[in-house]
Amino acid sequence: MASYYITNPHVGDQESSEDWRIRGYNPLTPPDLLQHEIPQTKESKATVLQGRNDSVAVVNDTDPNRRLLVIIGPCSIHDPVSALDYCDRLLKMKEKYKDDLVIVMRSYLEKPRTTVGWKGLINDPEIDGSFLINKGLRLSRQLFVDLTARGMPIASEMLDTISPQFLADLLSVGAVGARTTESQLHRELASGLSFPVGFKNGTDGTLGVAIDAIGAVRHPHHFLSVTKPGVVAIVGTVGNEDCFVILRGGTTGTNYDSESIKKAKEKLVSKGLKPRLMVDCSHGNSEKQHKNQPKVAKVLAEQIEGGEDGIMGVMIESHINEGTQKVPPEGKAGLKYGQSITDACIGWEDTESVLEVLATAVRKRREKLGPIKAVNGVASS
Repeated sequence: MASYYITNPHVGDQESSEDWRIRGYNPLTPPDLLQHEIPQTKESKATVLQGRNDSVAVVNDTDPNRRLLVIIGPCSIHDPVSALDYCDRLLKMKEKYKDDLVIVMRSYLEKPRTTVGWKGLINDPEIDGSFLINKGLRLSRQLFVDLTARGMPIASEMLDTISPQFLADLLSVGAVGARTTESQLHRELASGLSFPVGFKNGTDGTLGVAIDAIGAVRHPHHFLSVTKPGVVAIVGTVGNEDCFVILRGGTTGTNYDSESIKKAKEKLVSKGLKPRLMVDCSHGNSEKQHKNQPKVAKVLAEQIEGGEDGIMGVMIESHINEGTQKVPPEGKAGLKYGQSITDACIGWEDTESVLEVLATAVRKRREKLGPIKAVNGVASS
């Protein structure tokens, strides 16, 4: 149970006109103080910017090698040590397939929950309900600096308008989940982020909300957030044209087959948007069975080999050890190393195999379609 620096004396008092459901308040470290304490290194910044440039090129179909953007990593990070171990393994794959894949490590620190559950490293770093959010932010920022300083660009989910002020300088790609794609606040946030953002289709499988989202974020918006010193402010944005749709399946079924890809591209074109898609191999498309992810990737690889250039990226949930585990009574000390505590992931052996399959497919697509050539300094098919 969390403790509070300022306890609300009116909690439970329904005669109070406000805050009677609020237990208390704790001070939050200002973003600029945390960035001062844990600064971005020169190596980290170079990784972040290169990751953004590569991702933007793939999203907008200007990457000369027609590479595939692969966001791969744990469903969520609960242990920085195993996350760095995973990163070191993935770096070898990143170098091996650098001509075919733009590999970005999935580094999710906050988890949206359908009902209740552990909400991530930022919210509850001790995994015991103590909600030491300031500690979670410090752990998270240090981890992001360490990952990027190693040379690994990272992607994370955007869940609110405050936490990006602590971490967004370290991200190369962002994502908005199926539960929040329709949210006006998340669209406003994405319109001001300095990197590409993917919007997933709705949990019911409908694509319209995601297409509407990437159309909306191209425009300027105003919303409430905080400044780097932590002062509440009205934020004005210029719009973000580097956003894309993520097909993740839903309650109505999967949407990674060739017919679904074709229909999604047609809907994007009808809205005046680029027919470029990322496909999530997990969630609805895997029918929530982690062992199905390689099967989904194989179907996508077959389409890519055949010359399908609308598939510009994939998302895969992967960890050192496959499967998932529940937090034992003794807490995080009893957890198995390198295994997810949220959604089940494929293990490292399958990860290597999937990356090889995707890289091979990209090479065959490039042989079939040819590289993208630059015309007057601008890439052109």
